[in-house]
Amino acid sequence: MCDHLNHDHVLPSRRQFLGAGLGLLALSALPNLRAYADASPPQNAITPDAALRRLMQGNARYAANQLDAKDFSSGRAARAKAQYPIAAILGCADSRVAPELVFDQGPGDIFVIRIAGNYLSGDGLASLEYAVGVLKTPLIMVLGHAECGAVKATIHEMEQPAPLPGHIWDIVDAVRPGVTKAVEAGGDHVLANAIGANVDYNVSRIASAQPVISEAVRSGSVKVVGAVYELATGKVLLRASA
Repeated sequence: MCDHLNHDHVLPSRRQFLGAGLGLLALSALPNLRAYADASPPQNAITPDAALRRLMQGNARYAANQLDAKDFSSGRAARAKAQYPIAAILGCADSRVAPELVFDQGPGDIFVIRIAGNYLSGDGLASLEYAVGVLKTPLIMVLGHAECGAVKATIHEMEQPAPLPGHIWDIVDAVRPGVTKAVEAGGDHVLANAIGANVDYNVSRIASAQPVISEAVRSGSVKVVGAVYELATGKVLLRASA
């Protein structure tokens, strides 16, 4: 049943917890150039709420097809020295959902982790810890989307259990805990409700992940939010936060 992807794996073991202090020291020792050569302070030296406003303002431009003009060559040399993303996004691998476009941001602005079903894995958590502990990213967003194939597959497997090809079972096994209550509740909007529930579930898991992110959330330096991208409109709808 793919135990390597379950909730207990992502949360720290007693040994990991006891070593948390050493882990935080190790994070501080990783390379972390604090600013682009010509940026003082760096762009991510902002509050979580300010970072969220910037994302949502960018999404409003995207949905209205009024994207800011960008010079992708400008700042390239500076970005080679350091990165200062304003947000880390755990999103789905779906080809229709590209966070940099959805939020009208440029290179170096968003630290993106993508996996089908936008669920938290051990590797994903490590990446988010790097974003928070080393890059000092003030905002984490779990970004689901309408008509998510991973959630659809999970609902189908729950309703009509059958063997799945290859490693697709890994995805279903990981998504199932977050959608079970919504699927069991039924109704006319099971898929949409399950997509939202999966986002909320992973927001909670990330916000409580010890020691790096939970401590940053407790101190107020980081906020974890959930959102769902509507494919038909291009709009991002915010959900739970922590």
